[in-house]
Amino acid sequence: MRYPNFLYVTLEHLKRLEGEVLTSLAKLGGSGRLDLGEGTTVSPRQLLGLELNPRAAAIADVVLRIGYLQWHLRSHGLTQLAEPLLDNYQNIKQQDAVLGHNDDYSKTWPAEWPAADFIVGNPPFVGDKAMRRALGDGYVDALRKTYKGKVDESADLVMYWWERAAEVTRLGHTEAFGFITTNSITQTFNRRLIQRHLAASPPLSLTFAIPDHPWVDSADGAAVRIAMSVGRAGTHTGKVASVMRETATEDDDAPTVELVEADGVINADFTTGADVAAAQALKSNEGISSNGMMLAGAGFIVTEVQAHALGLGTVAGLETRIRPYRNGKDLTARPRGVYLVDLFGLTEAEAIREYPAVYQHLYTHVKPERDNNNRKKLKEIWWQFGETRKGLRLALHGLPRYIATAETAKHRIFQFLDAGIAPDHMLVALALDDAFHLGVLSSRMHRTWALAAGGRMGMGNDPRYNSSRCLLPFPFPTATDAQKAHIRELAEDLDDHRKRQQAQYPSLALTDLYNVVEKLRSGQALTVKEQTTYETGLATVVLSLHQQLDAAVAEAYGWPATLSDAEILTRLVHLNQQRASEEAAGTVRYLRPAYQAPGEQQGKMALPTMVTVAADEVMGEAKPWPTELAQQMFAVRSIVQQAGGESLSSAQVAARFLRTKVDKVKPLLDTLAMMSLVRHLEQEDTYAA
Repeated sequence: MRYPNFLYVTLEHLKRLEGEVLTSLAKLGGSGRLDLGEGTTVSPRQLLGLELNPRAAAIADVVLRIGYLQWHLRSHGLTQLAEPLLDNYQNIKQQDAVLGHNDDYSKTWPAEWPAADFIVGNPPFVGDKAMRRALGDGYVDALRKTYKGKVDESADLVMYWWERAAEVTRLGHTEAFGFITTNSITQTFNRRLIQRHLAASPPLSLTFAIPDHPWVDSADGAAVRIAMSVGRAGTHTGKVASVMRETATEDDDAPTVELVEADGVINADFTTGADVAAAQALKSNEGISSNGMMLAGAGFIVTEVQAHALGLGTVAGLETRIRPYRNGKDLTARPRGVYLVDLFGLTEAEAIREYPAVYQHLYTHVKPERDNNNRKKLKEIWWQFGETRKGLRLALHGLPRYIATAETAKHRIFQFLDAGIAPDHMLVALALDDAFHLGVLSSRMHRTWALAAGGRMGMGNDPRYNSSRCLLPFPFPTATDAQKAHIRELAEDLDDHRKRQQAQYPSLALTDLYNVVEKLRSGQALTVKEQTTYETGLATVVLSLHQQLDAAVAEAYGWPATLSDAEILTRLVHLNQQRASEEAAGTVRYLRPAYQAPGEQQGKMALPTMVTVAADEVMGEAKPWPTELAQQMFAVRSIVQQAGGESLSSAQVAARFLRTKVDKVKPLLDTLAMMSLVRHLEQEDTYAA
């Protein structure tokens, strides 16, 4: 239940509705009495609650009773008071709301909920990454095991409430449910659960949703972003309310909010119209995007002075081990000028022998931090990054440059980075060096798609670029050679212009520049500071190049350049469905065919036949282990895909190849999981398609 007053607020609303009903009955000559099963008036008797904390459960019970008495005194004064003044309803039950278990979690089960007509709640705001810290390893492992197959391991804690409520509602045991949750409910791992219930038989429908709304957490007064959702069994349309404007209040409380409403079938991502969340990942886009390096140690980052002191410029080969480094702020503001120490692929002995000064730096500045890390791998291989991104390194090999964007940013800006620059894990790197792709990604078509498909994060509630939802399902246009050449030229001009202006004016930040560009689009007046950015960034040039790109990319799709955002999404979803059907028939329009499908003709790549077999049947005839890394990754992924929905351990996959050890296969499986090409089920340490 989370807060003692939440149930009383529900009681107040019910009493208000009761008053409206009684007024209407009186106008129609009714008796003024209601048949509510156990009574003729709304009272705490009809409200049930679950609360884990015994003290909070007792407080909630008292708050409910006292609140009801206060309502009576406001409405009727001292008349009609019955004895006892405060009934002991005992409707607040002290228990865990989602998990039943014994003391050592050896026996677990979904928590039992009392029968109710409606379910409301404000579950704890705990993300998947913070669950172990907040609840403990034993509880989290037990919770995920109990709900395996229903709630994704990467889902937030609120989704366990959502799963239980959706299940009982969909099956007709409850009329409807409504929850206040974090706004991350519309992100990929959470909305998969919602989509499953919407598509189930019998189905669930969302009848009301607010995807993103400001909120003040009453637990600590922190400003957070929340979502609201109401579910009901059957097939129904609903209403989505979106925040149009937020105005700060003088008392520093929650801001005043203006909402705009839209009616229609509500999708799993809390939108109406085109169902972007249901778009399928396309093989044409696989294997070329990944987040950058996950360091797990600040000591890997050095200044330019430190880099030269360690031998950069004097020690042969060190330029491949100490490289310029960029994170999200480097891209959206100005680069910090830092470098990254990268000993990928070296054993400890090799690091000492080849780069002793670098080894000592890491021993001094990284190892102490790693010694306190709970992950065995990070302790033992402390001189390498926490996630070395083998798949990304493979995809970038041989490219002179690649495309990058900040994972979370106010404006969706794509730009080229030199191949010698190492990306941070908060950058999404795309192993594409063709300016045609940069142009399409920078166009309104992709910006609109990415904004609808991605979630939002951070204090600024900024859009988040999730490759699995923003890139993998996105259908690129099939352009003519002339159209590609035109888009390439515009994209190169845009990238060159921004870099040239930043080089000339070191204080020019891309976020500030695009703030001005957006004001120019909407015809808003610029402040004095924005006028300076307008001049230094030559903002009208940026706007003009984007407008030309938007028109050129629209032409490549064969669509009008004047489409509304809703029309763009509808057409892209339809095109995604067409491409998925093409791929199922064996035609794949690879973005980088020479890398993604070496030796195959573009657009004519016949996909391997996917035969669903049980996990134990995958242990059949062993195959030779490929010699090339790209072939190894393809072979490993094929084994996982051939298992259908079954999950396989790394040992089971390794056993499918002749004389191949687990330590060769597991890193490849982990890399494929990081690239969203397979799923890693962490609790069992197995992999599935």
